[in-house]
Amino acid sequence: MEVETSEPRTSWFSGSGETHSIICDHAGKKRKQDSTTEAVTRILEDDKEEVEGEMMSDHMNDSEEPSNKRVKPVVKSNSLTGVITPVKTPAFKRISQSISRSISFRTEARPLPSSPLRPRTKASSYPRRRNSQCWSDTVESHDLTAKEIKRQEVIYELTQGERQLIDDLSLVKKVYYEPMLKLEIMTENELGQIFGTLDSLIPLHQDLLSRLERLRGSEKTVGEVGPTLMNWFPCLDAYVTYCCNQVGAKALLDQKKQEKRVEHFLRLCQESSFSRKLDLWNFLDLPRSRLVKYPLLLKEIQKCTPPEHPDEDTLPEALELIQSIVAEVNKKTGEAECQFYRRGLVYLEESQRLPEITQSRFLYCHGELKNNKGQRLHVFLFELALVLTRPGEDREGAQVFQVYRQPLPNALINLEEIPDGEAAGGGSFRGAFTGGNDKVKNCFRVSSRGRSKAHPYSLQANDSFSKQQWITCLRQAIVQSRDRTSHASRSLLSPHTDPALYHIAELSLSSDTEMADHTSR
Repeated sequence: MEVETSEPRTSWFSGSGETHSIICDHAGKKRKQDSTTEAVTRILEDDKEEVEGEMMSDHMNDSEEPSNKRVKPVVKSNSLTGVITPVKTPAFKRISQSISRSISFRTEARPLPSSPLRPRTKASSYPRRRNSQCWSDTVESHDLTAKEIKRQEVIYELTQGERQLIDDLSLVKKVYYEPMLKLEIMTENELGQIFGTLDSLIPLHQDLLSRLERLRGSEKTVGEVGPTLMNWFPCLDAYVTYCCNQVGAKALLDQKKQEKRVEHFLRLCQESSFSRKLDLWNFLDLPRSRLVKYPLLLKEIQKCTPPEHPDEDTLPEALELIQSIVAEVNKKTGEAECQFYRRGLVYLEESQRLPEITQSRFLYCHGELKNNKGQRLHVFLFELALVLTRPGEDREGAQVFQVYRQPLPNALINLEEIPDGEAAGGGSFRGAFTGGNDKVKNCFRVSSRGRSKAHPYSLQANDSFSKQQWITCLRQAIVQSRDRTSHASRSLLSPHTDPALYHIAELSLSSDTEMADHTSR
């Protein structure tokens, strides 16, 4: 069953009565984001002026005085504060506490070379790193137990996470979407496909933030939070549309990055302090990361909730609700991903169009593997079939996957794991896998029973972890496909059929040795 995915179009232009969010810098000053779009837009303009200035100075006479040479103007740099400041490689530091905190990104600015022509720039409108303040830092005194303090900390983390997500989504709109549209770096249609319904998520999280802030009492503590979350969680159904669009959005973004103008703009933004060294896709993936964090936060709140607390009954219900929502989003996203990659398959022969491919509803996994000739293949393990492909591009530059050899139905796959260090006795492992050492590493073999066109495929993963992931997914796919075939066969048998015949349909994967025995027969 295929799931039709729509291409949502969202208008990002705000009306005249729009209220702009305010962000506080480290000095505690509030700055509006209105000037950010113009600031980022000037990035390319200033870069163009710099190139023109260098070209003009190259044609100047060497005998002229240095004071007569043209110098790049710095007047506009005041509005670009910290936007294109060169930065060092960031250090990514995960804060490990009893509750799962967000990742904090730290960047250190490299000082500009001293020059009398460049005045000192102002601080950036966006902080270079996240504020890791805890709830206990916001109160002067309290008489709470250690367990209740932990509960308030988790609720505060929930609240701060909403505020940070809203800031990031607003930043994406101001410094990515609007400048790229204004400078015609991408078309409105392309931007609509990449950004999807992200703009509609901002008011959704603003609503939760306002609800959580209203729960804080005069002592900055939150009492009952369960009913508020129960009432708000159904709004997360909007994530189905956004997450289903992400597969195609990522593919289009990667395609557009090949264009020099797009790559140049995105690189300048990533090197700027406001981005915290995150690229555009990191920002676009933040909502999905936030979604899967809600169950974790609720479990922590539940652990810290004392008996006979008003939340004792509502929190389990809220946790069950959010888990079901996350599961539904994952299911729909998986179906959209499967449909997207199915559309990208290019068949060289009609015999390659297996019904198992079109009937597959999701992907177990996909990625790069090498065959016994050393060729890099992109392998898809669909719900019902294993497909080996060669990546390529169509006439429009979009990525496609040319089907390589004959696909294998999962129910007919025999899997053989090849231990590392095993001597390469056959010609299928010479050269590419052995590297002249007569040893193989991270390899396995798949073959099919009863299909003359399906030859055994010897495949090599990049490392042992990747190999184990493939082995695990293949085993799971084989078992479930054979169980599916078994149930289908039983349903075709009449009630008067001899029960002894049922064993014909009972195919299960018990061990790699058993599968190897099937192959040798």
